[in-house]
Amino acid sequence: MDFSLSAEQLELQTMVRKFTKSEIVPNMREWDERHHFELGVVKKLGQLGLMGVCIPEQYGGAGMDYNSLAIVCEELEYGDTAYRTAVSVHTGLNSMTLLQWGTEEQKQKYLVPQAQGKQLAAFALTEPDAGSDAGALRTAARRDGDEYILSGSKIWISMCDYADNFLVFATVAPELKHRGVTAFLVERTMKGVSTRPIRGKLGIHGGDTGEVILDEVRVPVANRLGEEGEGFKIAMSALDNGRFTVAAGATGLIRACLDASVTYAKARQTFGVPIAQHQLVKQMLAKMEAAYQTSQLLVYRSGWLKNQGLRNTRETSLAKWIACNGAFESASDAIEIHGAYGYSNEYPVERYLRNSKALVLYEGTREIHTLMQAEYVLGERQDKPLNRMLPAWRGPDDN
Repeated sequence: MDFSLSAEQLELQTMVRKFTKSEIVPNMREWDERHHFELGVVKKLGQLGLMGVCIPEQYGGAGMDYNSLAIVCEELEYGDTAYRTAVSVHTGLNSMTLLQWGTEEQKQKYLVPQAQGKQLAAFALTEPDAGSDAGALRTAARRDGDEYILSGSKIWISMCDYADNFLVFATVAPELKHRGVTAFLVERTMKGVSTRPIRGKLGIHGGDTGEVILDEVRVPVANRLGEEGEGFKIAMSALDNGRFTVAAGATGLIRACLDASVTYAKARQTFGVPIAQHQLVKQMLAKMEAAYQTSQLLVYRSGWLKNQGLRNTRETSLAKWIACNGAFESASDAIEIHGAYGYSNEYPVERYLRNSKALVLYEGTREIHTLMQAEYVLGERQDKPLNRMLPAWRGPDDN
C-alpha cells in the first residue's frame, strides 16, 4: 500500500484547502452564532465537482478515488463540521449507496444530478426510537400495486431542509425486524413529505439538522433500492461509506485543534516563557500529533480497501472510532491550552469541542465501535463480501 498522495490528489488538497480558508473559516464564527447554514457554500462545492468527487465520470462525477473523498472531508472539517457533514450525507451515505445498489435507471435519474451538484441528497435511517438498533424501525412501507405507501418519521437527518432526494429506510414487516427493512428513494416533492429543523443542538450550529415526516407518501416500486428485506444490508454498507467520511473529517478537526493550539502556545507567555515550553503543554500537543497521524493512516487504509473493491467494515469502524475519539480529546486539550480564552468563542476551539461531541455519537457511537472491534478479535463477527460491492476505483490507466 502506497499512502503518498498523487499529483492529482495534491492538487485537490490545495484547492479544497484554499476554498476552506477563503469561503468557510472567515465566516464560521458568525454563522455558528446565528445557527446559519450557508447553502451557497454547498452550491460552490458542487460547481467544483466536489459533491461527486469519487463518483465515476459516466455518472456525472469527477472520477477520482475514494481517498480523494477523504482529502475533501478532512479539509472541509478543518473549516467546520457542517460542510464536511454535507458531503458525508450527500456523497458518502446517499450517492455512493446509489452507485453500489442502484439500477441503471435509478443512477441516471438520481445519481447523475447529485454527482453534478445539481441536486442535494440526504440519508434517513434514524428514528426517535431507533438509532443504534436499526432493526427496530417503525416507519412502515406497505405495497399497493405499483407503489409503496410510506408512513412514519425520521430524526436527526442532516441536510434535512435542503435535500431534494432522501434515501429512506422503512419496514415492510415489523415482525421480521432487520429482515423486513427496505430502502426507498424519496423525493421532497412527493405528496406527504415534510421537514422541520431541530433547534437547541449542542454543536454544529452552522449545520442543518431536522426531522422528516412521511404522511402516506406514495413511492413507485421503481424507487425501491434493492429488493424487499435488503434495506438493512444496504444501510450497513452505506454506513461503511459514511463512517469513512466522518473519520476523514475527524482528522481535519484534530489538525485544526493542533494548529490553533500551536499558534496560541507560541504566543502566550507565563512565568517569562511561551507556554509551548511547558512540558504538560508539549504533552498535549504531542498527543494531538499522534492522534492525527494515526487517524489519517487508518482512514487511508480504509480508502485503499475501497479502491480495491474489498469489504472494509472492520477497518472503517476502527478508523471512525479512533479518529473521532482523537478529535474529541484533542478539542478538550485545545481548550486547556487556551485556558480561559478557550472557553470563549473569541477562539475557535470551543466550537471544535462542541462539534467533536457529535462525531463520537452519530454513525455508530464509540461504544458500538468498541463492541464491534472486540467481536472481531474474539471471532464473534466476520465480514463476507456483499452481493453488490462498491465498485473498485478504475484509474486513468485502467482499461
